[in-house]
Amino acid sequence: MTGVAELLLARSADEHVGLRFEDSSWTWREVVEQSLLRARLISELRREGPFHVGALLENVPEFLFLLGGASLAGATVVGINPTRRGAELAGDIAHTDCQLIVTSSDQVPLLSGLDTGVERERVLVSDSPQYLEVVEKHAHDPAAADLDVSELPAGDSLWLLLFTSGSTGAPKAVRVSQGRIAGSAQVMVSGSGFSQKDVIYCPMPMFHGNALITCVVPAIASGATLVLRRRFSASGFLPDVRRYGVTYFSYVGRALAHILSTPEAPDDADSPLRLGFGTDASPRDMTSFEQRFGCTIVEGYGSSEGAISMSRNRGTPRESLGVPPPGADVVIVNPETREECPRARIDPSGALLNPSEAIGEIVSRNGVGRFEGYYANPDAEAERTRDGWFWSGDLGYRDEEGYFYFAGRPADWLRVDGENFASAPIERILARFDGVVTAAVYPVADPRTGDVVMAALELTDGTSFDPEAFAEFLDDQLDLGTKWAPRFVRVIDRMPLTGTGKLNKRPLRSERWVTTDPVWWKPPERPGSGVHEVYRKLTLEDAERIRSEFVANGRERLLDLSPS
Repeated sequence: MTGVAELLLARSADEHVGLRFEDSSWTWREVVEQSLLRARLISELRREGPFHVGALLENVPEFLFLLGGASLAGATVVGINPTRRGAELAGDIAHTDCQLIVTSSDQVPLLSGLDTGVERERVLVSDSPQYLEVVEKHAHDPAAADLDVSELPAGDSLWLLLFTSGSTGAPKAVRVSQGRIAGSAQVMVSGSGFSQKDVIYCPMPMFHGNALITCVVPAIASGATLVLRRRFSASGFLPDVRRYGVTYFSYVGRALAHILSTPEAPDDADSPLRLGFGTDASPRDMTSFEQRFGCTIVEGYGSSEGAISMSRNRGTPRESLGVPPPGADVVIVNPETREECPRARIDPSGALLNPSEAIGEIVSRNGVGRFEGYYANPDAEAERTRDGWFWSGDLGYRDEEGYFYFAGRPADWLRVDGENFASAPIERILARFDGVVTAAVYPVADPRTGDVVMAALELTDGTSFDPEAFAEFLDDQLDLGTKWAPRFVRVIDRMPLTGTGKLNKRPLRSERWVTTDPVWWKPPERPGSGVHEVYRKLTLEDAERIRSEFVANGRERLLDLSPS
């Protein structure tokens, strides 16, 4: 089984430009050399126990060099999500037994005061003079730790731990071997026709599987030029495409919508861009993007765990996820009865006529073997693979022709801008706000794609909701993830309860913002507008505009689906 290390070393003599970042560039030979230096460095610092190196970095060259070095040294890179905060961030690092953390000076404050299990001297700041001196030492000091690349790590060696979020909020780090991701990259190179003539643009974060599986490793496998964008910028997208001669890019969630919100120009399609690949864009945004920028957009569906994937073919309905590959036994299952759900009946307008019986969980009945497991989380692994099947945790339905459709996530899952997270940590934060008796957090559909966060607050008698104080409170919460702030806030007299006295979110999710209770909301910001929206009272006119946007994007059916 070919591993990433073999793909990388195949570029050792390649003088083609392999990496571009801002005003700097490296040939593939230089990328390999830098990777070897990182391999020697982390090997010298290795301790007993799991050889895990945390990467708390934006999309900078050091991240690529560290990934390459880890593949050569047999180390495992733990992609640390910098949008998490406080105890959640510390828990991610401690859970994955990191021996080292490689970060940058602008990310170091995120670790301040946290008990990560990693000593301060083993937190390496990649843009510091000390770090650069140590790296340089390994280029010239014969006494520095040597590395025998004649015996590369096996293809089944663990290369990545990529975090995903479960409905319980417990950390789940997906195990990814070198061979699995190298194989996926080679399939993508073949299917997309990548070659050294291509320029692959990576604006999505490299701690996420999308960037690595659809950009970074395919660039290594094909010898194409990889362009790293420090962080995604809608306004910077087209200028970057033209500056670097980009032919392909990847995206997640609302990225296409943000790009489409930038001012149009007559020459938007005048660029070398030919292909975009991603997940969770709305059909309307996909069509608008293709028309405006003159490139093909391809959507795919794949779990981080690698057990389920789907692709679209020429006849795939625009809103569909597509179909699984031949031989993959993927079905829609009622999680309570474990029986396959009836096929969806869809009218000519695209409305789902039988949601209550057609919607279930997307399950692979022969995909467990492709799942390499979670790190140090046997309970979550057992839950995911119960009955010998792989349960995706995603809701969907399947039409009469066999095409699959995404329908959301069970109860307490939220998916915002391509990221999954659970509600309980947000609820614990909101409970700190003065006057809150109970806080309930749940997903409501976004008019374009995925979810937005909605919260219901029960306040102490006599307390009124102050939107400005609430916004200031959110700004002060250091452990509030960057995508966790509620879009909608419903102030409720009494929370609905089950017969046993437990919080019942079902009616809250069903009613959304359509209620006689006061609802405050923060309209989505328009990238590049310079206008920062604030919480304001939701009016009937606002609600009608929201519904109109659902209709315009062909997602009105989500307003009528019964919550799971």
